[in-house]
Amino acid sequence: MITNEHLILLGYGDVGKSIVEVFVDNDVNFIVVDKNEAALSNVNFDHIIGDGTDEAVLKQAGIEKASTVIITLNTDTEVIFATLMARGLKPDCIIFSRANSVNSIDKLYKAGADYVASLSIVSGQLLAKITSKCSRSECYQLYEEIVLYEGIEIEKFQLKEGSGMVGNSLGELDLVNKFDCKIIGVERKGSVTVSLPSSFILEVGDTIAVVGNREHVEKFRNIFLKQD
Repeated sequence: MITNEHLILLGYGDVGKSIVEVFVDNDVNFIVVDKNEAALSNVNFDHIIGDGTDEAVLKQAGIEKASTVIITLNTDTEVIFATLMARGLKPDCIIFSRANSVNSIDKLYKAGADYVASLSIVSGQLLAKITSKCSRSECYQLYEEIVLYEGIEIEKFQLKEGSGMVGNSLGELDLVNKFDCKIIGVERKGSVTVSLPSSFILEVGDTIAVVGNREHVEKFRNIFLKQD
């Protein structure tokens, strides 16, 4: 089972609702933040009525212990500001931000987002699935070759004896700077962790989920993970 992570969802519009459906189905520990009191009036999950760009509200939602923050606010200005705020308050969390306009994609990455998704219900469902808590190890297959946005994909690889990654920490590997890729999850002995500090050391038998565009993931695979 995936460890008991704390996830924060900022925004409960159409995409947010799609994400919540997956979270509820998979018994995820999450909280929703939205300014629309009416939209959250009859829900049965943890939520806060408030502004997702407000530091006090984010702290109330538990940003200091959050492993993942998903931001699906109404305007790109709000999404950018919330991304900056979340990154500043919890530097090691994983941030998924929804871009309402393609013109904001680069700005969101610069603001600190680990991944930027296009606006669609489908992307909301996929974002929820890759951060969901599943009762079986098969749920990790959701990571495999899911194209989320214009060539950005998530693939999984199992580390074998002799891999150059084994015995190294994520910080030492520095995949973001070397390959423009990021490890967003590791399955080890049936337990999946998505909150990964730079000190996390990889072991033989680990299954890693890597996010990046197709070209960069392929380069990463050829150098570190050449498959038999």
